[in-house]
Amino acid sequence: MTSGSPRPRLPRGATNTVVARGYRGTWAELALPGLPPVTAALVDGHLTAARAAWEHAATARETLVAGAGRMDQEQADELRGEGFAVSTASGVQPPTKVRPAAEGRLWLMTSGSTGRPKRVAHTLQSLTTVAADQPPRRWLCPYTPGSYAWWQVVTLSLAHPGQDVVFVEPDELGSWPDLALAEGVTAASGTPTFWRQALLGAGGTVARLPLEQVTLGGEPVDQSILDRLTGLFPAARVSWIYASSEAGASIAVHDGRAGFPVSWLDRSAPGRPRLSVADGELLIESDWSAEGFAGVLRTGDRAEVVGDRVHITGRTASDEINVGGSKASASAVRRVLLAHPHIAWAQVRARRAPLVGSVVAADLVLDTPVATAELTRWCADRLPDHAVPRRIRLLDEIPIKETLKSDV
Repeated sequence: MTSGSPRPRLPRGATNTVVARGYRGTWAELALPGLPPVTAALVDGHLTAARAAWEHAATARETLVAGAGRMDQEQADELRGEGFAVSTASGVQPPTKVRPAAEGRLWLMTSGSTGRPKRVAHTLQSLTTVAADQPPRRWLCPYTPGSYAWWQVVTLSLAHPGQDVVFVEPDELGSWPDLALAEGVTAASGTPTFWRQALLGAGGTVARLPLEQVTLGGEPVDQSILDRLTGLFPAARVSWIYASSEAGASIAVHDGRAGFPVSWLDRSAPGRPRLSVADGELLIESDWSAEGFAGVLRTGDRAEVVGDRVHITGRTASDEINVGGSKASASAVRRVLLAHPHIAWAQVRARRAPLVGSVVAADLVLDTPVATAELTRWCADRLPDHAVPRRIRLLDEIPIKETLKSDV
């Protein structure tokens, strides 16, 4: 939206219920914070973030929403030097350089998984990727405020009547199944790590949830976690989504299988992104991409064709492990480990070793005690010798970051 354009109409989901710590009401009933025309809202929780999102939807102010913990003072000062007022729990710091607002622009910070977080520009329209009317649902949103995944749940609630949202604060993640059960949540979105952690720690409560929609994204989605969730919720639609701040929501699969159909490669269809694979890397050209990312985007994610499916297995830069000149795929080893009936979570990496340079190492979380020798045999029966983990470390719990991801 450019300066002088008409103000947006209030979103169709304005009367949907919003539940956040300290608030239970509708979007339209949220008190507006009265932000300056160009604001970086560095929020201390979901309620503050929801207020900033609603004010943007109602006024089209140029806005960035991010967790306060993701920004240091240097980054905040950079934002002020680029025309942003910086709003925190302590107050509003004015910009050190004043500029006109780009009305309708929404800024997102990337996850920073490959370096310092970057700022990318969207609009409410480019973030609202679900166009069709939806059945009434009550969504659980555990994502970091201001992240792309967070905005996907928020825009769904803003755009469609009947899409309520229940926000989960970081210190509530360990007990989210109880919160979801108490709030009557019928749809939940999270990373595979988020789901694995819940199934390991509160599987009985998770099984009682009346879920109609289960969504996974943000990390490689393997068949083992899909099988567990489809088995637990046979009446639900279980979906996995590939999305990024730069490319937008590009792939949505609902058939319960890992990977997407090979027939989607190089497909040209109105409203759908064009997907391709070059040198083992996923390439995307999408109408939902962020400003400045039009055309073919190299995602940096490894894509592997296996039979009639294309599997996205992780970052291309970290997948290959050189073991004495033989190449082992960390994602392939991880896939074998996760197929074991008692491995709840796995991380695979290279570990330096004499003579061969590196060996394959694995960190594991088990749901039932299993001898390390048995785990090694499991891998040896399914992997070439150089790819079998030589170092296995058992962890007591699944490590999870603020982004709901593990380092995989």
